[in-house]
Amino acid sequence: MSDAMGRGEVAAADLPVAPGLGAGGEGGSGRPGRETLRLFVRNKAAVAGVVMLIGIVFMTVAGPRIYDNDPKDIVAIPLTGPGELAEARLGTDYLGRDVLAGVIGGGTTSMTVAAMAAAMVLVIGISIGALAGYYGGWLDSALMRFTEFFQVLPALLFAMVLVALFEPSMWTISFAIGVVAWPGIARITRAEFLRLKNLEFVRAARAVGATDWRIIRKVVFPNALPPLIVSATLIMGTAILFEAGLAFLGLGDPNTTSWGLMIGLNRGNFLTAWWSVTFPGLAIFFTVLSFSLIGDGLQDAYNPKLRGR
Repeated sequence: MSDAMGRGEVAAADLPVAPGLGAGGEGGSGRPGRETLRLFVRNKAAVAGVVMLIGIVFMTVAGPRIYDNDPKDIVAIPLTGPGELAEARLGTDYLGRDVLAGVIGGGTTSMTVAAMAAAMVLVIGISIGALAGYYGGWLDSALMRFTEFFQVLPALLFAMVLVALFEPSMWTISFAIGVVAWPGIARITRAEFLRLKNLEFVRAARAVGATDWRIIRKVVFPNALPPLIVSATLIMGTAILFEAGLAFLGLGDPNTTSWGLMIGLNRGNFLTAWWSVTFPGLAIFFTVLSFSLIGDGLQDAYNPKLRGR
């Protein structure tokens, strides 16, 4: 063993990997990634979720260029029904704004907030869960008590308080969602690290002199990824629902259009102008459904019991 390895400076290529995730793969195929993809593609519901999500992302990215109405502009008489005017194909809201333009523009806001919130949830949750699961002992107890404190708080109410303390914006809403939604990821990460840290390939990495940080980053974390990837897709859907709930309650960013804000502003006209709340509501429904279907498909694909069927 070289002096560098004795000091813990082990090259990534020298570190052991878990059976089934390394070169040999599951069942000796050598291509565990392809096997996971094959199982995912076989799941028709998951593929439908991917197609649905691609369509929604295309709508939010390319929609404003194809349909260039500003969602804040008054284009026609208020509460005009769908199909009555070419200027507003899905009708207008209580101020005469184009509902279709609002659905397209609101998608950008909702998806951006969800992505930022999900990134924050993953960073906080994975960091706390990895430290707690790998080191255990008093650090595990302290971090889990800290996690439990956030778990017992009413999530939506706590997020409302955080947004109300600051000026509502995409950043503050994302921050509020991230603060209340990370405990679940932390517990999943902790459970995976507790399961993996004493397995043979991790003990082998310690034996060749790898530091704790390198073992966490290069050995344990890559093998803990499958359930975290599944959870990340579900967090996106949860974040969209959180943003819609906050906007519906009047705590959304007033300078941007979002699906939840459209529903909240038009809820008083639901019986007389159903389209003003139905179409943004359907956008939320199909977006969350797509993430849920993708998450279920990934869970089945990463489940070793399904391989070889």
